[in-house]
Amino acid sequence: MIEVQHLTRRYRDRVAIEDLSFDVAEGELLGFLGPNGAGKSTTMKILTGFLPPSEGVVKVGGFDVTTHPLEVKRRIGYLPETPPLYPEMTVRGYLRFVASLKRLPSRGLDTEVERVASLTGVTHVLGRLIQNLSKGYKQRTGIAQALLGAPPVLILDEPTEGLDPAQRAEVRALIKGLAGKHTVILSTHILPEVTMTCERVLILNQGRIAAHDDLGKLAGLHGPSESASLEEVFIKLTAA
Repeated sequence: MIEVQHLTRRYRDRVAIEDLSFDVAEGELLGFLGPNGAGKSTTMKILTGFLPPSEGVVKVGGFDVTTHPLEVKRRIGYLPETPPLYPEMTVRGYLRFVASLKRLPSRGLDTEVERVASLTGVTHVLGRLIQNLSKGYKQRTGIAQALLGAPPVLILDEPTEGLDPAQRAEVRALIKGLAGKHTVILSTHILPEVTMTCERVLILNQGRIAAHDDLGKLAGLHGPSESASLEEVFIKLTAA
């Protein structure tokens, strides 16, 4: 579903990401892991067409992000690190607004809003102003807008950032439930978000791929305790 070949992005004399190559299969939930500044957000922005690559090829659903950007964007639901919310709007009004930006047909629009609201658990706050929601419900609303139109690919950049433990668990369960129905990339610098949600992980460090494998195989590199060994793997791979 997603193909990345030799992807590089430069900002003048600084290289943000260099020679990334990886695939994400249809229905897969991939954890995109790395410390702050590793190049995760830059990669997400290129995948979604917000930034052009300096070199390399990126395809989503068979369409190149450079030559067919609109076709790619039609197939992606995107939650950036800071959700693109309008605090003065109600949740329902905001979701209807985003649906219109996505050019969803007006017939059935209310049904689609109700569908994503139910999936993300915001049905009971549809009439509330976004500015009056908790951080957790704002994140849920951000995920709901990404789900509008049922895009085959979801890219979620730090979706649990700033949430308390209970809110993290709720959003984590929501994301895990999307796998299979959507191809999901979950970008984070928090190891437990990946170990509790994903089966495969891609670890970035200083703009390069440090590892790309099943969590179980990475855990097996460092002994029988999965949580401890994954922590060791992460520290080892990002220490350079």
